[in-house]
Amino acid sequence: MTTSAATKTAEQPYRASHRVQRVVSPGGIEAWLVEEHAVPLVALEFAFLGGTTQDAPGKGGTATMLAGLLDEGAGPHDSAAFQQMLADRAIELHFFADRDSLRGSLKTLRRHADEAFDLLRLAVNEPRFDADAIARVRAQVEAGLRHVLKDPDAVAREQFFRHAFPDHPYGRPPQGTLAEVPAIAREDLVAMHRATMARSNLFVAAVGAIDGATLAARLDDIFGTLPATAGIAQPAEVVPATADAPVVVDIDVPQSVIRFGGPGIARLDDDYLPAYVLNHILGGGSFTSRLFQEVREKRGLAYSVHTSLLPLRSSALFGGSTATKNERAAESLSVIRAEIADLLAKGPSEDELAKARQFLIGSYALHFDTSAKIARQLLQISMDGLGIDYIDRRNDLVAAVTMADVRRAAERLFADNRMLVVAAGRPEGL
Repeated sequence: MTTSAATKTAEQPYRASHRVQRVVSPGGIEAWLVEEHAVPLVALEFAFLGGTTQDAPGKGGTATMLAGLLDEGAGPHDSAAFQQMLADRAIELHFFADRDSLRGSLKTLRRHADEAFDLLRLAVNEPRFDADAIARVRAQVEAGLRHVLKDPDAVAREQFFRHAFPDHPYGRPPQGTLAEVPAIAREDLVAMHRATMARSNLFVAAVGAIDGATLAARLDDIFGTLPATAGIAQPAEVVPATADAPVVVDIDVPQSVIRFGGPGIARLDDDYLPAYVLNHILGGGSFTSRLFQEVREKRGLAYSVHTSLLPLRSSALFGGSTATKNERAAESLSVIRAEIADLLAKGPSEDELAKARQFLIGSYALHFDTSAKIARQLLQISMDGLGIDYIDRRNDLVAAVTMADVRRAAERLFADNRMLVVAAGRPEGL
């Protein structure tokens, strides 16, 4: 296969990647920077390893609440004043927690960069955790949890993780439960802030109108006084569980949401990119994927169906989902299983493989069309340990995936013919 056309499509991120600088502050804090002054914006993305896996037993939702409170007042500014200062300068500051990290993002006009960095410094180092802010964020989390109880997709997702990771932090709901969230006290938030937000588990990426020397100084201003070492515990390595019979959660709705999957392939495994290409062919390629064609286009069983790879820091998942009428749930799952079995037995066609590689190479540029997207990509590449030159190498790695590689990945993902299936609704025939 010739890759010249696809490579030309991806020229822009290739040029950008050659400008990625490794910036190290005087205090030893590292960041990856793409300096670009054509647009007067600065985007900063950062993450602290830990996330919701650090929630104490019976205190699920602590990391989620912590993330929600970091911009609800800091230093001398209460929540209303802090938010007003952000709004007056059109500064975007957000925090969120996932299973493996607590993340933040900052976007500001260059002329307001000094004020933006100072507000970020306060949020990271001096969150107030005022009683009214805690009550407000707690109420928001609880409202979200009540919504989950009525949402088949959210229920299916939560139950899938519960059964894939029993007795493991990955199996706990990231937002906690309605029984746990009321038990989270201010001292729990203070303790998690102290343990999680440290220099040893920090990753930073920046893009935009800022030079390396200025960023280096800002890194120490923002993060330099945080504890040197985080007090987090890495979750035990775990293989996702499968089950012989589907797990059905009864919800009185006309459609069932079905989630399915099993053990995946780790991000640094040599077979990850072959599995990524395979996933595109099976269900990750939207309108072109096998499952979309078989489940939606040919049979009209569902509006959408998709699959994905989810590499976690202590595990790896292959997963997928669809939603279909209760009376057609068994048929939909049967079609999905048949397509997986066919890929395992025969592999994809040469044409499918060529088109998957071409799409994945050509579309890579879309991940780098804004400063914020570039910063997020750099942050994830850094966290995954792929190397600062990965953007240069990535498309060549995809182009080099062979039929033998894809067949090997299929064997690793599907050879035991076992999956975990969770359905929320009233599916017939499962």
